[in-house]
Amino acid sequence: MSGRAAGVFWIVLSAAGFGVMAIFAKLAYRDGVPLSTMLFLRFAIAGVLLALLGQWRGMRWPHGRDLLLLAAMGAVGYVGQAYCYFTALQFASAGLVALLLYLYPAIVTVLSAVLFRRRIGRGRVVAVAVALLGMALAVGGDLHSQPTGVVLGVGAALIYSGYILVGERVMPRVGSMPAATVVMLAAATVYGIAAMRSGVVLPQSATGWFAVLAIAVLSTLVAIVGFFKGLEKLGAADASTLSTLEPVVTIVVAAAVLGESVTTQQLLGGAMILAVVVYLSRRAPMASPDLPHGRAPPAS
Repeated sequence: MSGRAAGVFWIVLSAAGFGVMAIFAKLAYRDGVPLSTMLFLRFAIAGVLLALLGQWRGMRWPHGRDLLLLAAMGAVGYVGQAYCYFTALQFASAGLVALLLYLYPAIVTVLSAVLFRRRIGRGRVVAVAVALLGMALAVGGDLHSQPTGVVLGVGAALIYSGYILVGERVMPRVGSMPAATVVMLAAATVYGIAAMRSGVVLPQSATGWFAVLAIAVLSTLVAIVGFFKGLEKLGAADASTLSTLEPVVTIVVAAAVLGESVTTQQLLGGAMILAVVVYLSRRAPMASPDLPHGRAPPAS
């Protein structure tokens, strides 16, 4: 397999892993697993496995101010983003939540201009407008989701956007894998405390355990490592473009496994959002990374 073909394989694997995370979360909820326990198990299992992988590869751990900043990104930014995303799944369809999260490239573009006075350009202004219109169509075409789920889905995109803008400052100094490990272990610590305070409720069936382990291993560890491997071979622009498969996977699998319906209006809105993601990933960067969902901190 050529280097580029291998890169495509890893990004598709990563996108599939992140894409099915919402479906596994829905299955875990059905088994009675509360949010705090599910996220604690997700970050703890994935964080420990990443740390072991890093030690095996001779990873250099961050230290000093960078370590504290990454810990804060995990304990505040990633915890907040994951909370909004997974809570939104209790009030909205998996497909809609996945599409709403993909507003983050447009949000990052706007925040970069507002906070750092970076020039957007006419093309990016149009792209942001198209993304917002796509969101309106996707939300308006969803007849089953509650407003709370929509608000939380947009909140996840907003928090993730801020997380990316902070992460772009520290990642070049420490590297993606060490940063991801620290972020996840910090998030695991916060959710571990939350789970102990509210009461740890483990999965009650084999299906529940399968869902939780799949979130931690397939939708977090494998998805993140796969993205890193693909990124090395394809570059940020192509990797980000291929990562737009994520919400497509979510919508298709949610329809097949959970029986969620998708309207033509939703498909049109989703296509508009994904078109903006592809467009922004192909343009010259505004000194900001092309980082897809859920990656820590590349987050999902």
